This record gives sequence, structure tokens and C-alpha cells, in this order.
Amino acid sequence: MEDLALPSLASTFGTPCHVYSHAALHANLRAFQTALAAHPAGADSLVCYAVKANSNLAILNLFARMGAGFDIVSGGELARVLAAGGDANKVVFSGVGKSGAEIHAALMAGILCFNVESAAELERIDEIAAALGKRAPVSLRVNPDVDPGVHPYIATGLKRAKFGIPIDAALALYEHAARLPHIAVRGVDCHIGSQILDPAPFGEALERLIVLIDTLGKGGIRVEQIDLGGGLGIAYRQDEVEPEISACLAPLLDRLRGRKLKIILEPGRRLVGQAGLLLTRVEYLKPGERNFAVVDAAMNDLLRPALYGAWHEIVAVEQKKTPTTRYDVVGPICESGDFIGQERELAIAAGDLLAVLSTGAYGMAMSSNYNTRPRAAEIMVEGKQAHVIRQREKTADLYALEHLLPAASISSIRPEIDK
Repeated sequence: MEDLALPSLASTFGTPCHVYSHAALHANLRAFQTALAAHPAGADSLVCYAVKANSNLAILNLFARMGAGFDIVSGGELARVLAAGGDANKVVFSGVGKSGAEIHAALMAGILCFNVESAAELERIDEIAAALGKRAPVSLRVNPDVDPGVHPYIATGLKRAKFGIPIDAALALYEHAARLPHIAVRGVDCHIGSQILDPAPFGEALERLIVLIDTLGKGGIRVEQIDLGGGLGIAYRQDEVEPEISACLAPLLDRLRGRKLKIILEPGRRLVGQAGLLLTRVEYLKPGERNFAVVDAAMNDLLRPALYGAWHEIVAVEQKKTPTTRYDVVGPICESGDFIGQERELAIAAGDLLAVLSTGAYGMAMSSNYNTRPRAAEIMVEGKQAHVIRQREKTADLYALEHLLPAASISSIRPEIDK
């Protein structure tokens, strides 16, 4: 990882351990910013990092220093962005279930825009803004019914998705929003899904948004910004090809040329996914009908394989010339679905170090303490320096907020037990 050897990092910080490249994070965000700035239609633009992909404060701080905005989906993510030095005026708030408290906090912070996902949410925002004496800036998240061709769990632009407002209902809701006294209509928002490797659906969605924007304009509702969401994928497998950022954006920006619209993008996985890996050590090799390599990382450290059947390349950090064996790489958690990878050809022995690749997105962010397992440390490598950006949890941390029952409560049920 950059100028540091992975075995040295594992020795210093232990395993399992999430490791990120500062240079890769910087380069990925700059690629989006450069592609937008180089195009006339993208001059007035903002890259809003989708915080849910990886919400570590150090990563947010790096992106904030580079001028990024942030796409959030909870009040907790707003608090993280502000704690990391992010600018509230560059925050867009997405998500289908914003609570009253979250809306209140976002209005008080002065966010750029709410991406509204239902008529009921619009009414709630208006009521809270009225109580605060404010006008809430909103875009409607429009569901264009475009199939991005990805796993159903991460397809968000179809009619059956819980996200967004059906495009055929959007016009009426925009007209209603424009009449609400404490709502300021700012733009149109769309996010069709995640891990998209074919850029064609982005263009299809944009065409439907343009028709809506033109229809709104004819009715006297002029929007200032268009949010195209995120979803540009990464290559998890060696035979996959990542769409090149500038080539993917160019036709979208060409289509928007001449329109006075602030362009907002919400990349998440594409900024952080390939910038991270998970280090794990082999505990045991268990031969049999299926050969198992039992490692010290588990589904609580990397949920994607168990949840989606997702693929991550797994490589031995120190290559051996011995013959390979086909292994299921599994963790210690008491679930049959606890696997990191299945049927992988590896030349390994107990004690060997493995690197699970492309884990910078939805690795630590989706981690848990299942089986009372402390979550892993997170390390940021910058050249020859390794920064601890999250300490490894200790077991006592996991029950520090829990409490035993009072002694009197236990004694009161003793007679029932004796009977």
C-alpha cells in the first residue's frame, strides 16, 4: 500500500485490519472534479461524496479539504460531516425516512438541499421549516423507472423501488411544492442504483429528467440544479472493466451544455472502493469435501459477500511457488453464510496473510459486532506514513453502554424459580 509493506502493517496494527491509500482517495475525487471543471456544462458543479460508502472522519476530512460536498442519508452522517470539517452548505440530504429531528438539525445547519422522496416528507419539511421561520431548499428525487442492470438490492430507479417519486407523479408534486410557503424548489434529483458498469442507463435517466425540467419551466417552475446521483461502479473481478470517469461524464455534460444548471454528482463507491483493502490472517486450514481456509476476518468485518453474494479478489500477500488448492475462505462467526470468498485458488498455510481487495466501500461502513467481535482498526497510508484513523475496538467497549438488572429485580423472581 503506497510505500509501506502489508506484512509490516499487519505486524504493527494486527488483523483483521482495513487499510486505505491516501493517494488513491485523492486521485479518485480529483478525477471527478477535473472532468467536470474541464467541460463548459460542468463549470458550476459540485461533487458530493456519498458518505454511506465509508464514513470515517479522516476520509471525510480529506474530501472536505479538497472542496467536496457530501450526500448524507441520516442525521448521524450530518454530524460526522460537520465534525470532519465539511461545509453544511455543500450537503445534500437524501433518504426515504428522514425524521423530524433530522430535518430540524439539517435546517439549523443550513444544508444545500433536501432530496425529497415522498409527498408526506415534503409536508413534514414544510411544517418544520415554518416552525423555525425558514424556507427549506428542496429537490424532488425523481424515480425515472430506468433499469441499471445491477443486483436488485442496489437498483434504486425502478418503479418497485422504495426510493424516489414516480416520474409521472413528479409534475403535480412540484406544482404543490411551489405553492408551499416554507419550501424553496431548487432542483431535480435522481439516483438509479449502484455498481453500474454500463454508462448507458445514466443517459436514459438524464433524458427523462430533461423532459421534466422543460415541462416545469413551461409551467413557471424554473430549477437551478440537477443532481444526477452516483452509482458508477468499480472492477471487483479481474475481467471487469471500470468505466472511465471523464468518458462516462462527457455525454451527460454535452447534453446539458447551454443550460444554466448547477450539476451535482453523488459518487461513493467509485471514490473509496478501490482505495481500500482488508488484511486478514489464516487461522486454520480444514481439508475435506470442501476445503476451508478459516481466517480471522468475518462477515461482521465485510458483509457484502454474505449479503449480496458479492465478489472480492483474495490474494496471498506473500506469494508461494507451491501448488494451489481450492478453498472457501470463511470466518469464525457461527453462521454458514459467514464467508469472504468461495472456491478460490490459493497457495497458503496457517499463519499466512491475505489481502481482500476493493473493500474501501461498504466494508467498515457495514461492519457489526455480531458474536461480540470487536471491529477492526482502520489505517490510512500516506506515502511512508501510517495513520491510525480508527482504533481497534476492545471487547469491553462492546458492552460499556449495557447494564445489569438491579439485585432486587433478580431476587423477586427467585420464589417462582423455586416453585
